[in-house]
Amino acid sequence: MTTETSQDRLARAKEASRAVARLTSDDKSRALEGIAAAIEDHATTIIAANARDIENGRADGIGDALIDRLRLDEKRVAALASAVREIAALPDPVGQVIGGHRMPNGVNLEQIRVPFGVVGAIYEARPNVTVDIAALALRSGNAVVLRGGSAARESNTVLVQTMRDALESAGVTSEAIQTVDDFGRDGAKALMQGRGFIDVLVPRGSAALIETVVTESTVPVIETGAGNVHIVLDESAPDDWARDIVVNAKVQRPSVCNAVETVLVLRQAAPRLVPLVASALQSEGVAVHGDDMVVGLMSNVIPATEEDWATEYLSLDIAMKVVDTLDEALAHIRRYSTGHTESIVTTDSRNADRFLAEVDSAVVMANASTRFTDGAEFGFGAEVGISTQKLHARGPMGLAELTSTKWLARGSGQTRG
Repeated sequence: MTTETSQDRLARAKEASRAVARLTSDDKSRALEGIAAAIEDHATTIIAANARDIENGRADGIGDALIDRLRLDEKRVAALASAVREIAALPDPVGQVIGGHRMPNGVNLEQIRVPFGVVGAIYEARPNVTVDIAALALRSGNAVVLRGGSAARESNTVLVQTMRDALESAGVTSEAIQTVDDFGRDGAKALMQGRGFIDVLVPRGSAALIETVVTESTVPVIETGAGNVHIVLDESAPDDWARDIVVNAKVQRPSVCNAVETVLVLRQAAPRLVPLVASALQSEGVAVHGDDMVVGLMSNVIPATEEDWATEYLSLDIAMKVVDTLDEALAHIRRYSTGHTESIVTTDSRNADRFLAEVDSAVVMANASTRFTDGAEFGFGAEVGISTQKLHARGPMGLAELTSTKWLARGSGQTRG
């Protein structure tokens, strides 16, 4: 009797990737439709498994932010199936011509999109990622190997089996979706050291997890970063825009990476906007950590420390600081931002244009909530993650970011002199 290893699964994913790459667009769409239907059919089993994860998570004291990310209820399971269907309906990126020309010697060149092969993902307490990444990988012609972490072990086990069974029913090899969860940390190490099997690895989770994957991997990594997200309120920011955008960006779902963590208010607007925005946040249960001026303008404010400006709270906490000028706001963002998302609230087109041009983050906004930095909101159906690096992919990653390219050259007997 032989004992299966994590490398065996990586090898099977590599073999399966060749079969997936040969599927037609319609084949992939039908497989994804089958996965969506299977998720709906097994919703009760998925939710029951998730309840066990949540019970274990509470016993382990993993914190409210991770519990929120972990939770699957009827609405969220339905949203998973809906996202898979949206991905199935998206244009297939494989084979798209993105460039090309005729060489002077008459050889025709085309640059087309092709699958990576095998996409690996390491993440924690996010069972939705199990479905999102698998669906995006399949639609873009890739196999996938998942390491979802111990916090979501029960949920991920059911979700992976449900998707594998759906692939088999659709006539697609189930080996295209693999998990190494049952190998624990050794499974994660196999992914990070999987040269020859894993073509690209995407980490999603805490800053510590991402740093570990980036520093210990021998395979290419697309870094998805933490979200120390900023909103700037300038002198021209309308009261309702300032209040509504900040409250939405913090409160709508505080445990995610595109939630705002720091609000910078220009000094001339501070007497008007600090009490308005801070009181609106407090009425929603948000703890405001403010500098000396914010403390002087508003009651029940926690005095901010240097650590607050660098903190991704992922909770109902927010830092608020008064700055003298837009220059100072931009300098603060340069120092503390993780390069995820920043927004300015202003009716001054010059300030908006300058902010959009100078801020070096993956997504930069004017007069909109940072919660829009999301693959589904951007029209991708779902997302692999939000890349904060600058090579290949940046911002919300959809189908195109799970492809590479190759050049096709068509000649008629040309040789190089």
